[in-house]
Amino acid sequence: MSPPVMVAMSGGVDSSVAAALLVEQGHQVVGVTLKLWGGTSDSGCCSVSDVDDARRVAQQLGIEHHVFNFGEHFDRHVVEPYVDAHAAGRTPNPCIECNRHVKFERLVTRARALGFDLVATGHHAAIVPDETVASADGEPVRRIGRGVDRAKDQSYVLHMLGQDQLRGLMLPIGHLTKEEVRAHARRLGLRTAAKPDSQDVCFITATGGRQVFLRDRMALTPGRVIDGDGRAVGRVDAVELVTIGQRKGLRAAGGGAPRYVTDIDLGTATVTVGPRSDLFVERTAITDLGWSHLPSSGPFVVQVSAHGPTASAVLEDDHLRWHEPHQRVAPGQSMVLYHDDQVMGGAVAA
Repeated sequence: MSPPVMVAMSGGVDSSVAAALLVEQGHQVVGVTLKLWGGTSDSGCCSVSDVDDARRVAQQLGIEHHVFNFGEHFDRHVVEPYVDAHAAGRTPNPCIECNRHVKFERLVTRARALGFDLVATGHHAAIVPDETVASADGEPVRRIGRGVDRAKDQSYVLHMLGQDQLRGLMLPIGHLTKEEVRAHARRLGLRTAAKPDSQDVCFITATGGRQVFLRDRMALTPGRVIDGDGRAVGRVDAVELVTIGQRKGLRAAGGGAPRYVTDIDLGTATVTVGPRSDLFVERTAITDLGWSHLPSSGPFVVQVSAHGPTASAVLEDDHLRWHEPHQRVAPGQSMVLYHDDQVMGGAVAA
């Protein structure tokens, strides 16, 4: 008999198939759904219907299903920092913080307390042994690798995982494309086979959006938009909602070439815009640098958004120096460092 596995089941097709494949492999599987966001949700993975879908898939698979209420932990470590980041003019990654503090800290701790050494999720990523590095304790070094389906790859949002978490983690669908996942779900008759993918931020509704969510939790400051010469060219409703590189929603007068946000000054509620060429820099300051195992100076392939393009860089003290000039990264954005499609570590744009 294979060892028991606790599977995080969100109510979507990916985690449903992850649980199903582990059952087929002979594991004793227990499904767990996390109750995180207690407010309105119409675009994420925290609705009552999602919990019901997970429960009913577990029934189809003949496995136990439980619900863990981590709502208070989620508010403290994900929602409140999200609001604080905007108030400070930073662009946060709430899904990364949810993975860091909830799914791969609180859940793993609970799983081990209940006797489960293995935890599985439905992320499109892989656990890759690094044969080039020797571990101090004799255990093989593991890294997060990209999923086979590059369009769905979620290695970016798992970059913060260290060796202790990786040794007990299973990612059963990382070798499958999304269509192959759905084909497995159809083969097994799972109710989630045709269920659409959830959106990124479960607590931001499609109807209200980020502005409505933040307006109820912090003061939003109207701001003016100026060009590089200091001339007023427009205004914004909330300077806290503006992001470096943004083009739309600036209410900037005049035609001509497109203009992008190149600087944000919260103190004076001023947004500076300019041509796209003004966004490019040779180096990007970073903070909160962490590694999946040992530090390295690179070179790295760097990804600065969940499904964005990549660029080459090397580490120089508290900066990344780009191989070619790179567009400025919004402060607060995670920057994930890869080598041969494996996560080496990550940092946050300062």
